[in-house]
Amino acid sequence: MSGTLRQCFIESPIGELTLIASEVGLRRISWPHDCVAEGEHIMFDEAHPILAAASKQLQEYFAGDRRDFTIPLDLEGTDFQRAAWLALADVPYGETASYGEQAERIGRPRASRAVGAANGKNPVPIVLPCHRIVGADGSLTGFAGGLEMKERLLAHERAQQSLDI
Repeated sequence: MSGTLRQCFIESPIGELTLIASEVGLRRISWPHDCVAEGEHIMFDEAHPILAAASKQLQEYFAGDRRDFTIPLDLEGTDFQRAAWLALADVPYGETASYGEQAERIGRPRASRAVGAANGKNPVPIVLPCHRIVGADGSLTGFAGGLEMKERLLAHERAQQSLDI
């Protein structure tokens, strides 16, 4: 997992996103207000194959033409965090699940708070859709991109679903 990271920027309906990849896979999607960590060696390279694929798939998502992502990922985190993050991909497009349901999915039914903490550190939002996780009562809670961004992403997916009918 060492080596130079590559990055590119894409414009989206929710602002400019920064994509960062290793040679293994997509490592991070940063929101417009996020900063790059100090000390990371990152080169701009929009032609990098993983970044090119991620850019294309995200553009398809925002155009309403993609619901699932097939980008290779290079997730750095604890085993628990990676399990929580990967379980996000099981929540269907346009639907929501609670933190408790996500905790049950990973075999840790009493770990809903820990799942919430892990989701707050999800390095690849949208691709691993933490915006689809809501409070037990269905309320929008915690989201690194902000609750307004969470609502916008959910509204985008629901609007696309209504076009399918």
